[in-house]
Amino acid sequence: MEEEDQQKILDLVKELVNRLLSQNPKTPTSNPNPNPNPNCPDFQNSLRYAIRILSSRLTPSIAPDAAAIAESIKRGLATKGKSSQALTLAELYNKFASKTGPGSINNKWAVLYLLKIISEDKKIAQNAPNSTLLLPNLGLNELDLSNESRISRDFKRREKGYDNGVLLVSKDPENLLEIAFREFVNLVKEENEVSEEVLVRDVLYVCQGIDGKYVKFDANVDGYVLSDSIKVPRATRVMVRKLCELGWLFRKVKGYISEIMGRFPAEDVGTVGQAFCAALQDELSDYYRLLAVLEAQAMNPIPLVSESTSSVNYLSLRRLSIWFAEPTVKMRLMAVLVDKCRVLRGGAMAGAIHLHARHGDPLVHEFMRSLLQHVCSPLFEMVRSWVLEGELEDIFAEFFVVGQPVKAESLWREGYRLHAGMLPSFISQPLAQRILRTGKSINFLRVCCDDRGWADTATEAAAAAGTTTRKGSLGYGETDALETLVVEAAKRIDKHLLDVMYTRYKFKEHCLAIKRYLLLGQGDFVQYLMDIVGQELSEPANTISSFQMAGLLESAIRSSNAQYDDPDILDRLRVKMLPHGTGDRGWDVFSLEYDARVPLDTVFTESVMARYLRIFNFLWKLRRVEHALIGAWKTMKPNCITSHSFTKLQHAVKLQLLSTLRRCQVIWNQMNHFVTNLQYYIMFEVLEVSWSNFSNEMEVAKDLDDLLAAHDKYLHSIVEKSLLGERSQSLYKSLFVLFDLILRFRTHADRLCEGIYELQARTRASSLSSQDNSKSRRQTRDDPSEPGSWFSDGRKALEQRAGEFLQNMGRELEEISKEYTVLLEGFLSQLPVQQHVDLKFLFFRLDFTEFYSRLRPGT
Repeated sequence: MEEEDQQKILDLVKELVNRLLSQNPKTPTSNPNPNPNPNCPDFQNSLRYAIRILSSRLTPSIAPDAAAIAESIKRGLATKGKSSQALTLAELYNKFASKTGPGSINNKWAVLYLLKIISEDKKIAQNAPNSTLLLPNLGLNELDLSNESRISRDFKRREKGYDNGVLLVSKDPENLLEIAFREFVNLVKEENEVSEEVLVRDVLYVCQGIDGKYVKFDANVDGYVLSDSIKVPRATRVMVRKLCELGWLFRKVKGYISEIMGRFPAEDVGTVGQAFCAALQDELSDYYRLLAVLEAQAMNPIPLVSESTSSVNYLSLRRLSIWFAEPTVKMRLMAVLVDKCRVLRGGAMAGAIHLHARHGDPLVHEFMRSLLQHVCSPLFEMVRSWVLEGELEDIFAEFFVVGQPVKAESLWREGYRLHAGMLPSFISQPLAQRILRTGKSINFLRVCCDDRGWADTATEAAAAAGTTTRKGSLGYGETDALETLVVEAAKRIDKHLLDVMYTRYKFKEHCLAIKRYLLLGQGDFVQYLMDIVGQELSEPANTISSFQMAGLLESAIRSSNAQYDDPDILDRLRVKMLPHGTGDRGWDVFSLEYDARVPLDTVFTESVMARYLRIFNFLWKLRRVEHALIGAWKTMKPNCITSHSFTKLQHAVKLQLLSTLRRCQVIWNQMNHFVTNLQYYIMFEVLEVSWSNFSNEMEVAKDLDDLLAAHDKYLHSIVEKSLLGERSQSLYKSLFVLFDLILRFRTHADRLCEGIYELQARTRASSLSSQDNSKSRRQTRDDPSEPGSWFSDGRKALEQRAGEFLQNMGRELEEISKEYTVLLEGFLSQLPVQQHVDLKFLFFRLDFTEFYSRLRPGT
């Protein structure tokens, strides 16, 4: 500042002090002079005080806020009980702050702060013992002081080093600080062969994947290194190596993006992989912008302590390490993801990235969330399209739902499945199963049921979930919204599917028809069919015509209550002749089948119908045995042994006849008891109970999977309770041996009755004339080998042949009885050890009187 300007300022300050002292009400009345003497102590103290205020260079520690300063002053006055002064201050400040334009004060905050400091300093001066101590926290400016006073104060400062509690720092007249700094700079230059500015530039190049002049990529160590031949301090070398880590990470991430996108479209990169590369590229774009800013800062010089010293760049290695702290964290995380996802794709890639989002660092968490929103966008779009439209838009096999071309009847069971390897970890297994079933339901309605009502249902589900059916309505972080959408869509679409199955395709009616015809629940139909096909089925299997059997089936339908069933159901019932072998009879190959068309064949698949066929063959064999016993009873009428024709036989023959008939009757009763109880158990304890449970489960089924599970449970229950399960094979074989023995007994019973009828006829014929007897004997000799015929050569010969016949029949019946007893005991002995409780109940029914238990006292 020029000497003239300094003098002007000093004159203005003196004039201001004069005016303030002349207007001060506390000025003594003894001195009425409006212009105080410049040499008086009050004037000198006030002038010194003003100069010290104006020459103060201390920076306030508060923010420049005029309103805050005014509020602080007002609050101080209110605290001291000066409310009126506080209100006055508020009014004055409002007027002061409202004045703008020419003539107004721009820096209002500085004026308020100055007044506050003066007020506080005044209070300190009043309490101080030395009244000249007006502002101890401000430095002194000695413009108006005499040389003597300045010398004396300088002497005191040199002795004490402080004045009034303020440490005074004198100027450096010999420029020692500048000399020391210059020596330090020269020393650094001697130790560094390369300047820091060049290293900073090389590091910035390296961070862009470009080799610098001194820092280059070394393939042997797989990193950027500063050559050992370059002379730099060790600390600088370590700093450069740490900073070059960012360049190495950038090189890895950039190389991955180039590699993946270079393979597209020749190879299947996948939409998730493309989204991942795009997200990485977006992060690299932000990284490029940061490097551009840093390069611009590296070109800006900053002044040093001395103007004579050459300026240096603003960006140093240490500043660069601060700038690179956050990008290094992100780039390191991206490099880890690149290594992790190099061999992954689709949902597996999204799941692997999601695992790294579980981090406590807010920076990492937010970065991963932003990255996953881009990566998971294609995946969530696939979920939305599958759940609401049933479309599987997955040309790169990235979705966790996999489809394969199958027939319509196998669409539900085999058409779609979950790929566990592509299921991301943020989608739970139950939610994935529900997603799979919802899309399957839509495709099942579209392909198998030819239904279009699911579209409105999907729209309603989206509205109920608070979302829309358009693309991009779901994204990462909205798992709750996704689950709500899937739940609403599944609930409505599954309900619509079951309504179509029950109403349009009459699923319940078809299940009942299978029970009535394949499981022989329609009694009158089964009885009539057994009566009319019995004679045909007794023939060899290779002589039976399936067309003839179909005609007999039609006759049985028209002759029973089955004729009132739905024509569509009756049209599905057909005769099926099984493959036959040598010696098979029609009974062994005859069966019924039910034609379950689309979409019912989803439930009644080939394997399911094969199980129904197995159950039918078992029930058909049981009904055949029952029918055989009924037929045997019809031939064993009581009047055949009460005829008076047998009264003329010898007593021994008559007793033998009665004994044989009684033995046959006892065996029939035993077999009938067993078959009747077994028939009751199968028809009521097995079929009816299983059907009742199945009907209840059909009512509460919520989706097609529940319906399939209920039907499988129903069929499994019948198989297990009917001795057809894997664990009941020995019991099943024993039962069929018993059935064969009962059928063999029927043959013996028929032979016995035929022999008795012939004996009765021969006895009557013996009373005819001898001419008729001779004629009868000649006819008998013409065919001596006819089964069951006897020579009519006299009563004695007749009785002899009758005795032999009855003796043989009695012996055969006795063998059948013993064999039946052994087989039945073996069968009953296996029932208590069966795991199924209903099979134990069958033993209770068969041995209700403990008759068989008493026959086996050791058991």
